[in-house]
Amino acid sequence: MSSLRCIAKHPTISLVDSCTTLKELKQIHSQLLVNGLLNDPYLSGQFVATIAIRNPRNLGYSNEVLDQCENPTLFTFNSMIRAYSKSSTPSKSFHFYSRILQSRDNFLPDNYTFNFLVRTCAQLLARETGPSVHAALTKCGFENDPHVQSGLIFMYAELGCLHSCHRVFGEIVEPDLVCQTAMVSACARCGDVGFARELFDEMPQRDPIAWNAMIAGYAQCGKSREALNLFHLMQMEGVRVNEVSMVSVLSACSHLGALDQGRWAHAYIERNKLRMTVTLGTALIDMYAKCGNMNKAMEVFWGMKEKNVYTWSSALGGLAMNGFGEKCLELFSLMNKEGVHPNEVTFVSVLRGCTVVGLVEEGRQHFDSMKKLYGIEPHLEHYGCIVDLYGRAGRLDEALNFINSMPMKPHAGAWGALLNASRMYKNMEIGELASRKIVELEAKNHGAYVLLSNIYADSKLWDGVSNVRQTMKAKGVRKLPGCSVLEVDGEVHEFLVGDKSHPRYNEIEAMLGEISRRLKLAGYVANTNPVLFDIEEEEKEDALCKHSEKVAIAFGLISLKEAVPIRIVKNLRVCWDCHDVTKMISKLFNREIIVRDRNRFHHFQDGECSCKGYW
Repeated sequence: MSSLRCIAKHPTISLVDSCTTLKELKQIHSQLLVNGLLNDPYLSGQFVATIAIRNPRNLGYSNEVLDQCENPTLFTFNSMIRAYSKSSTPSKSFHFYSRILQSRDNFLPDNYTFNFLVRTCAQLLARETGPSVHAALTKCGFENDPHVQSGLIFMYAELGCLHSCHRVFGEIVEPDLVCQTAMVSACARCGDVGFARELFDEMPQRDPIAWNAMIAGYAQCGKSREALNLFHLMQMEGVRVNEVSMVSVLSACSHLGALDQGRWAHAYIERNKLRMTVTLGTALIDMYAKCGNMNKAMEVFWGMKEKNVYTWSSALGGLAMNGFGEKCLELFSLMNKEGVHPNEVTFVSVLRGCTVVGLVEEGRQHFDSMKKLYGIEPHLEHYGCIVDLYGRAGRLDEALNFINSMPMKPHAGAWGALLNASRMYKNMEIGELASRKIVELEAKNHGAYVLLSNIYADSKLWDGVSNVRQTMKAKGVRKLPGCSVLEVDGEVHEFLVGDKSHPRYNEIEAMLGEISRRLKLAGYVANTNPVLFDIEEEEKEDALCKHSEKVAIAFGLISLKEAVPIRIVKNLRVCWDCHDVTKMISKLFNREIIVRDRNRFHHFQDGECSCKGYW
C-alpha cells in the first residue's frame, strides 16, 4: 500500500494545482525546503508527483526535484510513469520502471505500476513491448486486477490485436463495467461491431463511454444509420450526451448526407450548450460540407473562436468538393497569412481545388511548394491529384509522363485518374495501359474493368466489351451495385439499382415514366454507350432509366416540397447519361438537385451543373 500513502496533499503542495508559471513553482519549492518538509520522503514524493501530473511542461523540473530526493517512494516512481505515459515522450516511463527494479529499498512494481506501463505501450503503439509488459505483470500476479485487465484490452485494441483483446476478456471470470466498456470500445474500434453490439446489449449498466464507443464504432465502419438509431435510443434512455457523442453523430450524418439530421444535431448542441471545441466545430464544418451546404459550413467556420489546421483543411476540402475551386485557393492564401502551417491533408484539398476549376499550372506550383516551402514530402495521394489535374484538362501525355517520373511505385489511384481521363477524352491506347496497370496492382478492382469496358463501348467495340466481361467473370470480379441515399423529413431512404422494394415504388415508377416523357419532348436521346451489354437500344434506355440516382430523384420529386433541394449521395461515380439527364430534370421540373458521388459534388440548377465539365 506504500504507493497510495499521502493521498491528502499538504496545504503547501496543494498550491501547485493553481500554479501557472515556473517562477511560482520555484517559490513553492523554496518554501517547502525552508520548512524542511521535503525531508519527509512521502511529502517529497507527493511534491514530485503533483508537479509531474499537474502540468506536463514541468516534467523536466519534476525530474530535477526527484534527483534531489534521497529515498524516493514507489508512489513517486509510479507517478512519474503515469505522467510520462500521457506525455509526448511516453517511452521515458520505462526509465522509472527500471529505477523501481533497481531501487535500494528493493521495491516491487505494483498494480499501479503496470496499469500505467500498459497505457504507455498503448500510447507508443509498441507491438513488441506491450506483450512483454503483459508477461511481466502476469509473472508478478496482477493479471486479475480489474484496472490492469481493462488497460490490457485498451492496449491491444490500440495495437490492432483484436484476438488478444478477446483472449484477455475471455479470461476474466466476472468482468466489471469498466472491462465490459473497454471490450465494447475495442471491438467497435477494430470493426467487430457485431460482437460489440451483442456485448453492449447484454451489459446490465451502460455508461456514456460505452454508448459513445458503440456509436463511434458504427460511424467508423460505415453503418451510419445504425449509429443514428443508437444515438436516438441513447437520448430516450436519458444518457448524458457530450462532445464525443456528437462528433460521431455528425460523422454519421456526413456519410449519409443527412442534412436534416445534421441540422438537428447542430441545434441540439446549441440548445444543450455543449462547448464548441475545435474538434466539434470541425466535425460540424465537415458535416455541412459533405451535405452540400457550404454556406452553413463557412458560417460555422467563421464563427469559431479557435481553429487548428484540421479546421482549415476541412473548410478547404469542402469548398473543393463542392466545386468552389477559386474560393478554396483564396482561403488557403488567408490561412498562410494567419500563420497556420498546412499539413498533408491541407494540400490534398488545395490540389483538388485546382482540379475542379482546371488550374493546372497553379496546381503544379502548389505541389512543388509542398517540399520547397513547407518541408512536406508529397504522398501517393498528392501525386494522384496531379495526375487527375492533368487528365481532366485533357493533357494525358503529361499525366502519363508525371506517373512515370514518380519517385515511388505508382498506385492504383494515379492509374485510375489516368483511366478516367482516357475515358473522358476517348484515348483507348492510354486507357488500356492504365487499366492493365490497375489490374496488376488490384486484381479485383471492378472500377478498372468497368471504365475500360465503357471506353470500348464508346467506340462500339463490342468484342472488347465482351472480353472485359469474360475476364471479370473468370476472375470472379463483380461490379459494385449502384446505391443512392436520399433523406426525406429526417428519414433516410436507400435505393439500389433495379430494386423495387420501396413501399412507394409504384408512385416512383409513375414519376420515372413522367420524367422519361418530358425528356423525350425536350429532345433528349439517351447516351447508351456506357451500358455494358451489346443489346437493343430500347433495352439499354430502360437499364439507364433504373440507375439508382434516377430512382432517388423520382422519389425526391414526389416526396419533397418544390422549394426543398433534392440531395442525393451515391456510392459510385455518376455516369455521363445520368449527369446529362439530371441537368435537364433540374430545368424541366424547376428543381435544385445536389448529388454527391464518390468523387465530388454536382449542384444542378436551371439545366446547368457546378462541375462545368471537370468531373
